[in-house]
Amino acid sequence: MEASEPGAGEGDAQAVENAAFVLALRGRGLRDTALLRAFERVPRARFALPEHRDLARRDIALPLPCGAAMTAPATVAAMLALLRLAPGQSVLEIGTGSGYVTALMADLGAAVTSLERYAALVGHARARLGSAGPRVLHADGLAPVEGSYDRILVHGSVPALKPHWLAALKPGGRLVTGLAEAEGGCRLAAYLRDTDGCDAGPPARLAALVPGRSLAT
Repeated sequence: MEASEPGAGEGDAQAVENAAFVLALRGRGLRDTALLRAFERVPRARFALPEHRDLARRDIALPLPCGAAMTAPATVAAMLALLRLAPGQSVLEIGTGSGYVTALMADLGAAVTSLERYAALVGHARARLGSAGPRVLHADGLAPVEGSYDRILVHGSVPALKPHWLAALKPGGRLVTGLAEAEGGCRLAAYLRDTDGCDAGPPARLAALVPGRSLAT
């Protein structure tokens, strides 16, 4: 059940906190105005578990069911900046999680199809995105995908790019994911279909992507 609407005083406090949240993202180097506005318009607290909503405006990962987590906002911002999303573009998102990043991309005008391996998280995300929101499917994100997309966003670390992901990119397409590094950890990377090359991004804390579908609750 969703939280009730805030009163006037509480709404003013939330507006101040939202502004501070966006300013903190600017302080970490995010300069894209459209992205900053999306972060301001889409409340992260709505997608967090009730017991963690008071932490939603902090730049930290937050726990989700099934051992998953909401990625820290600065990492989300870095991934979306690398994605270079434009209104009207089609996006395949692998790893819906809470649905927060799905909602950010929809706010930016994208047509999002999102895949999530955990059935519990599919239900969580659908409830928060609403029936008119992006498509969220219970699916194995590492399996071959159908269709073609302008952008692919992979929430997780992989040792190498999957050939079927690259084949699903339209001309001019971009794919953003975390690439595991030999010495440990991972670094964000954006693959560009037209040049068949990668732009390196900053280091990131992303869990390894897990294959298969799970009915865990």
